Amino acid sequence: MTTPASTAGWQPPAGRHTIRKTFGFSAAHHLITVPEGHKCARPHGHNWAVEVELGTAELVGPGWVTDFGDLAPLGAYIDAHLDHRDLNEALPSGLEPTAENLAAFLAHWCLRHLEPHVHGRLEAVTVSEGVKASATFRPAREHR
Repeated sequence: MTTPASTAGWQPPAGRHTIRKTFGFSAAHHLITVPEGHKCARPHGHNWAVEVELGTAELVGPGWVTDFGDLAPLGAYIDAHLDHRDLNEALPSGLEPTAENLAAFLAHWCLRHLEPHVHGRLEAVTVSEGVKASATFRPAREHR
């Protein structure tokens, strides 16, 4: 019979911790700059998913990157401004509502409105239009 390894003096290996939380919404859109006849030029909708990823080298509290509950403002923003909307009207004028642009737009929102209030830094925002296609935006900056 083997005895459990001692945990006295245990330290995690060097590295970074990341967490991810996913928010969902339904919305319509169409793309204006695609060639005539392209299926995305027609108004259509998706069940979108937005995954936000935060990371840090040092945990806080009981061992968190940040409390998952602290990410609720992103969910509230999505519910109030994107859910059951036409993204062509909900996003800034001239911004094509592609998954790539939506990921960058939401990353910008997180950097301004979420990150200053949580421990951890924004690593990435991934936007999925359904279960088969997604786009990820990663802010360009150094890690802490």
